[in-house]
Parts: sequence; C-alpha cells; structure tokens
Amino acid sequence: MTDQLLLGIDVGTGGVRVAAVTPEGEMIATASVAVETYTPRPAWAEQNPQDWWGGLKGSLAELLETVSAEQICGIAVDGTSATVAACDKDGEPLRPALLWMDVRAADEAEKLTNTGDPALKYAGMQTVSAEWGIPKLMWLSKNEPEVYEKAEVFADCIDWMNFKLTGEWAMSICTATCKYFYDSNWSGWPTNLYAKAGIPDALRKLPPSVLKMGEVVGELSSKAASELGLKAGIPVTMGGIDAHVGAIGLGVVDEGSLALITGSSHVMLGQTDQAIYSQGIWGAYFDAIIPGQYTVEAGQISSGSVNNWFTHKFTVEAHKHGDDSASLYNYLNELAKEIPIGCDGVIALDHFQGNRSPFSNPYSRGAFTGLTLSHGEGHLYRAVLESVCYGTKTIFDTFREKGFDPVKVVVSGGPTKSRFWMQMHADVTGVPMLFPKNTEGPLMGCSILASIGAGLHDDIGSAAKAMVTMADSIEPNPEATSEYEFYHKRYLEIYEALAPVSRKTAQHISG
Repeated sequence: MTDQLLLGIDVGTGGVRVAAVTPEGEMIATASVAVETYTPRPAWAEQNPQDWWGGLKGSLAELLETVSAEQICGIAVDGTSATVAACDKDGEPLRPALLWMDVRAADEAEKLTNTGDPALKYAGMQTVSAEWGIPKLMWLSKNEPEVYEKAEVFADCIDWMNFKLTGEWAMSICTATCKYFYDSNWSGWPTNLYAKAGIPDALRKLPPSVLKMGEVVGELSSKAASELGLKAGIPVTMGGIDAHVGAIGLGVVDEGSLALITGSSHVMLGQTDQAIYSQGIWGAYFDAIIPGQYTVEAGQISSGSVNNWFTHKFTVEAHKHGDDSASLYNYLNELAKEIPIGCDGVIALDHFQGNRSPFSNPYSRGAFTGLTLSHGEGHLYRAVLESVCYGTKTIFDTFREKGFDPVKVVVSGGPTKSRFWMQMHADVTGVPMLFPKNTEGPLMGCSILASIGAGLHDDIGSAAKAMVTMADSIEPNPEATSEYEFYHKRYLEIYEALAPVSRKTAQHISG
C-alpha cells in the first residue's frame, strides 16, 4: 500500500463524497453520506451547512475503515456553486444556505440584467441566471434585511467548508469568477455592478482573499483534525465548482480540450486562449480553471433525463422484456440499432425543460415531428437519442463560430455506459470522444489539486497528466457524420418554426 494518499471531498447536491487517491491517480477507496435538501416554497431550495460538515464526518469515518489517517497528505474540496451561506465571522450560519438551484431571486436577476453593466459579459450576452450569487445576495438584502445586516461573511459552499477545515476565509477564483462576476483581467471585483445591484457593502462581506485553484488555503486545524479523525497540519488546497473541478479530473487542462460531463443534463467546459464573449456561451472566464487560460461553458438542460423519461413512461414493448433500467435500455438500444439514421423521418426536439445553450430559451419545449403510423417505439427512442446529439452539435458549432474549436472531448457520466449513444455523439458532432479510466471527475480533480498543495506535483497541468489516464476512445464515422448533417439542419429548422408557438403556449399555461 502506498505511503501517501490524497483526500478529495465533493460536496454535491445529493450529499458529501470522499475519496482516497494515490499520487499516480489510483482511487483506493470512496465513501458517501446523503445530505437533505429542503424546499419550503416553490422555486426555493436550501441546505443546512452543518449537514455538509456532518456528511464529511460520516463519509470520512467510513473511508478511514479502509485507509489509514496517517497516509493522508493533502486535501481539497469541490462543491456546488452560488450556494450562499450567510454567516458570522466564526462560520456560524444565520439561516439555511440558498442552494445553487434556488431561483427565488428571479426578479433580482432581471433587475441585474437591466443594469447593462459591462461586467455582465459572462452571462453570455443575455439574461443573468437567478441561480447565481449576486441575485441571491440582492434577495437577502431586500427580503431578510436583518440577516443581511447581521452577516459578517457571505460564504459560498466550499468557502465555508475550507473555513471549517482551516479557520481561514478565502474564496475560490473559480466560484468568484463564474458565479459572482469577479474578473482578474478587469481589476477583480466589479464594484460598479454591485453598486447598481444595491449591495455595494456585500463586497466587504465576501471572503477577503480570492485564491486560484491549486493554491493552499491553510493547514488542517487541530479542532477540525480532532473532529475528522485526521492529523493536524495537512495542507488544504483551494478547489472550486464541482463541474469545473470535474473537468480537471478528466484531464481537460489544455487549450482546445473540452469536458462533456453528462448525466441528467450535459455540461460542456472548454479551455481556450481567447476571450470569447458571445450570446449562447457563458464566460469566457479568465483563470477560472487553469491560470492564464479562459474557460467557456455551455450546457443542455435535458439529456439523460429525456432518455429516462421516454424509456420509463412511454414504452410498451420494452417493458415486456423487463422493468429494470438495464433491461429496458438494452432492449431499446438493440431495437434502435436496426433503425436508420434519421429514424425514417422522425426528428425530435430535446427541449423538454427549455434550452440553456445556445438559444437560452426557457419557453422552448420538446417535440416529435414526422410521425406516421409505420413508426414504433424504437423510432421514437432513437429520435430522442439523436435529438440530444443534435443539441450537442449545435453547441459545438456555436463554439466554432466564435473561435473555439473543440478538438479533444473527454466524456464522463452515467450515459457513457451506452457505447451506442456515445458513438452517435461522435458521429453527429464529427469529434472523437475520449473516456478516462476513472470517471469520478470531481473527486479525481480534487485529488489533483490536493497533490499540488502537498508538493507532489508542480501545477494543475503536470498533475493531471500524471494522474489521469484515458481508457478508451470512439472515432466518428465520416459517412454517418455526413448523413446526420442533413437531419441536424432539419432539427434547427424545427426549433425555429416551433419556438413562437411554444412561447405563446407556455406563457398561456403559466398565466
């Protein structure tokens, strides 16, 4: 057994996960503890920060049944972002944290958008998301002024966790840039934007220092070490947003590389040397992942979730072959393989929860077009898979139009288990898909960052190259790529035709 291990801590929406990883990138053990999310009102979502700490203690206790605490030589944390905790200076929460997916601050987000401040370039030249940090601070100021005034620190999720570990207040440049409009290229914090938002005093309540990922926050305190069963003095390295740290864990650290993190949704994070500010693209965020590089971001709200929805709710023949997910998907994949590209004329639109990128249209809706009485559930299933791939290609094409050409796409997430669907992604986009040996991107990314703080590697790039290994790749089939091009164009035409109808209908239903 190795003498040194790195501790990665992932504070996700569903709970806290930990992993012990060797300096060579072998994941020795993992453990997790669930954390409850509270939804006191529609569109609200909250978590208790103390539950994060309890989740860490519980998961770490399980991990230390497999590995020795004496082996841990470095620690790093990733977590959800724009998860706002109002605290006193000692880290005591004054109220539950507003979770990333809490969108109660919709009016504040609209008000912030209407300022037209130049700092809003990060929002993809469009509407500021109610998920982000500043709208939530604006909401607290307006609706809970006693909490806002009493708060001495507005901490994001990993800021609070790092404080609990070290006793030091610091903010990750990843979180500050991507969710609070910090820009190290533009003198740091956009003071004018915060003034226009009506919360200029919030800047003095944010953690006093902004650290790049890979910089040391501090050492594990004696108090934290005692609670966690670890030795004091272990360096704690700055992490960042879970998806962004996940990109590091996938080895996406070079210019022109892109991480496709898939599950219920698709998240794309690319590295470039160009400052791209354009509609349909979030960023480009300078220094957010790799110092000196820009990060561009885009995503599809519904990908695996659409597949899951159709498979479990609208198939009949597939359920005759078993009700468990594996049986359903195996049957449908075999059925879809026998159906030609384009599904004999059936084209689906994957906007079942609206569109995040590149159209940023919350009113767009899913659809099946071209249906005849000759089509069966295999056609519709394949059309769902193709539609998600068309959405991915649309984002890739938008990237290319703006100067970022993804030449290396590394994929992780549950849908990668379907080689059939991954081949379709490669064929539709015309880009090779690479798959790492270890698909636990955030935990591996934390371990990579921890290795830098521990002095085992010099920087993120060299650490990722030493610790991330590719296990497989899928090359696109040029003939299939050419055939899919025709149907992708029809997919875009269907969106343009249905968008006005979908908007009117959605607005009518919502009143």
